[in-house]
Amino acid sequence: MDFTLIIGNRNYSSWSLRGWLVMKLTGAAFNVVVIPLDLPESRNAIQAHSAAGKVPILRHGSLTVWDTLAIAEYLAELFPDKHLWPDDTEARARARSVASEMHSGFAALREHLPMDLRVHAPGGKVGPGVGEDISRINTLWTDCRRRFGGDGPFLFGDFCIADAFFAPVVGRFRTYGIELSGEAAAYAEAIWQWPDMQAWLDAANDEPWVIDTLKP
Repeated sequence: MDFTLIIGNRNYSSWSLRGWLVMKLTGAAFNVVVIPLDLPESRNAIQAHSAAGKVPILRHGSLTVWDTLAIAEYLAELFPDKHLWPDDTEARARARSVASEMHSGFAALREHLPMDLRVHAPGGKVGPGVGEDISRINTLWTDCRRRFGGDGPFLFGDFCIADAFFAPVVGRFRTYGIELSGEAAAYAEAIWQWPDMQAWLDAANDEPWVIDTLKP
């Protein structure tokens, strides 16, 4: 199978991280094209792959799939044996719900705590609405772990699409020194230590690009 994933800067592009982690879950070989963001030529370069003008974009042969959630669902259908969603019906419904909430919600968190994996800047002012977003995420993580985590360290035991969708949030919490406790803290640490997450972080640290407008 011929897969190419078009992504933005690893250090800043949270949606690219989500798509890449899901792609890694399939175990399939794939090529990666990095388009640096926030440059004059960035939008045209992205639109050469998808008119939507946003990353990530998955190309599978002659097929193009854009939007991270669409990419995740496409790969889950293509690789049913990889169990990208939980097998249990109730757990799968909950996993889809929390991933979709991450996909469409938490606007304050996105605005005031942009992803910057190379920076550690705790103690800054938390903008309006961020506290509520953090509280909701903590509740989601704790509830999923208690109800569906079983013996595994992730939301539904094994790493799945829902975990990929929350991985950038773990990065944000570490960058800005957001303190967690109990099950949420243990879950965040499991995400951070996940080998594919560590591989992404290593690549982010090696990138030369800096987006000044996103500095904490």
